[in-house]
Amino acid sequence: MAYAVLFGSFVVLMSIGMPIAFCLGIASLATVLYLGLPPIVIFQQLNSGMNVFAMMAIPFFIFAGDLMVRGGIAARLIRFAAGLVGHLRGGLGQVNIVASTLFGGISGSAVADASAVGGLMVPQMAARGYDRGYAVNVTTSSAIIALMIPPSHNMILYSIAAGGNVSVADLFTAGILPGFLLAVALMVTAYVVARRRGYPSEPFPGFTNLLVYLLAALPGILLIGIIFGGVRSGIFTATESSCIAVLYAFLVAMLVYRELNWHGFVEAVTGAVRTTAMVLLVIGTAASFAWLMAFLQVQQLMIGAIGAISDNPIIILLVINIILLLLGTFMDMAPLVIISTPVLLPVVKAFGVDPVHFGVIMILNAGIGLNTPPVGTVLFVGCAVGGITIREAMRTIWPFFGASVAVLMAVTYIPAL
Repeated sequence: MAYAVLFGSFVVLMSIGMPIAFCLGIASLATVLYLGLPPIVIFQQLNSGMNVFAMMAIPFFIFAGDLMVRGGIAARLIRFAAGLVGHLRGGLGQVNIVASTLFGGISGSAVADASAVGGLMVPQMAARGYDRGYAVNVTTSSAIIALMIPPSHNMILYSIAAGGNVSVADLFTAGILPGFLLAVALMVTAYVVARRRGYPSEPFPGFTNLLVYLLAALPGILLIGIIFGGVRSGIFTATESSCIAVLYAFLVAMLVYRELNWHGFVEAVTGAVRTTAMVLLVIGTAASFAWLMAFLQVQQLMIGAIGAISDNPIIILLVINIILLLLGTFMDMAPLVIISTPVLLPVVKAFGVDPVHFGVIMILNAGIGLNTPPVGTVLFVGCAVGGITIREAMRTIWPFFGASVAVLMAVTYIPAL
C-alpha cells in the first residue's frame, strides 16, 4: 500500500499540472505520514539532498553561461561556426549544431544552449527561408550535446545521485565521444532534410576570415580546455572549475570583448539565482522521494523484475532505455536523474555494467526526454524562441529524434564509447 501512496499521489498530482517539485514533496510527505514516520524526515532528506558541496558547481556553471551570452562570447562562437560549416547544404542548420557543441562545451546546460544559440540562430534561419519548425528542432536537438560533454553539470548531478562513488572526471571523459557522435548524427540528419527541402548553403568566407573568426572566438574556446584539462588532470575539482569558469567568463566579457555592462551583470546574477532556486528545490524534493524508494526497497524489486526478463546486460540496458525514455516524457531531467539513479544503478551493477557507462546512457536518455512533451523543457524554450507551438515543432521533430535515439542505441551497445 505504501507503494501506491508514493507513486499514486505523485502521478495524480502531476496529471493535474502541479509543478514537479511539489509533486515529489507532497507524495513523499503523504507516504511518510502513511508509514507513521515523523514528518521531519522529509525536511531532513530535502536539506541533505541540497547540502552537498559538489552541488555548488551547478549554480556557478549556470551563472557562467549567462555571462557568456551577455558578454558576447556566444555570438563569436556562432560566427566562427558559421565560417566553418555554413557552406554545407542547409548551412545555418549546420552552424546551429556546431555552435551548440561549442557553447555546450562552455555552459554545460541544454536550456542555456537552446536559449543562447536559438535566440541568435532561429530568427536568422527564418529570415533565410527555413521552416521555423526545422529551425527549432535543430536548436533543441543539438542543445542535448551540452549534456554529454564537459562541463555538463548533469554529469555532476549523476555522480552525486550515485552516492559520490562515480568520478566526475571519468564521466566528463566518457561523454566526449558520444557527444561528438550525436553532433555528427544531427549534422547528417540536417543535411538530408535540408537537401530534400531545398534549403540553401552560405558562401564560404575564405580561410583568412575564418582565421579571424577563430581568433575572436579563441578566448571562449580556451575555456573548454581549461575546464576539462583541469578536472581531468586533478588540478581542481568540478566545483572549483565552475568558479574558475565564472571568473574567466567575467574577465573575458569585461576586459577582452568589453560588452558586459552593469545592467547585464545584474540580470545574469538574478537569472542564475532564479534558475538555481528552482533546480535546487527539485533536487531536494527528489532526494526525499529517492530516500523513500530506498526505504521501501524498490531497488530490490527492480532487480528481481528486470532480472526475470534476461541476464544479458545489453538486453537489460535496452529495457532500462525504454523505461527512461517513457519517464522522460513527463519528468524533468534533475528529478529523473536523482530518482532513477539510486534505483537503476544497483540493477545494472548487478549485471556487470560499468557505472560510468551507465551514467552516459542515463544522461543521454534524460536529454532526449527534454525534447518530448508534456514536460520537455528544452523543447518549450525552443518553441518560445522560435515563436511556434509545440504541435508545430512535433510535426518535424522525428528525423532528429530518430538520430538521437540511434546514438543512444550505439552508446548502449558499445561500452567503449
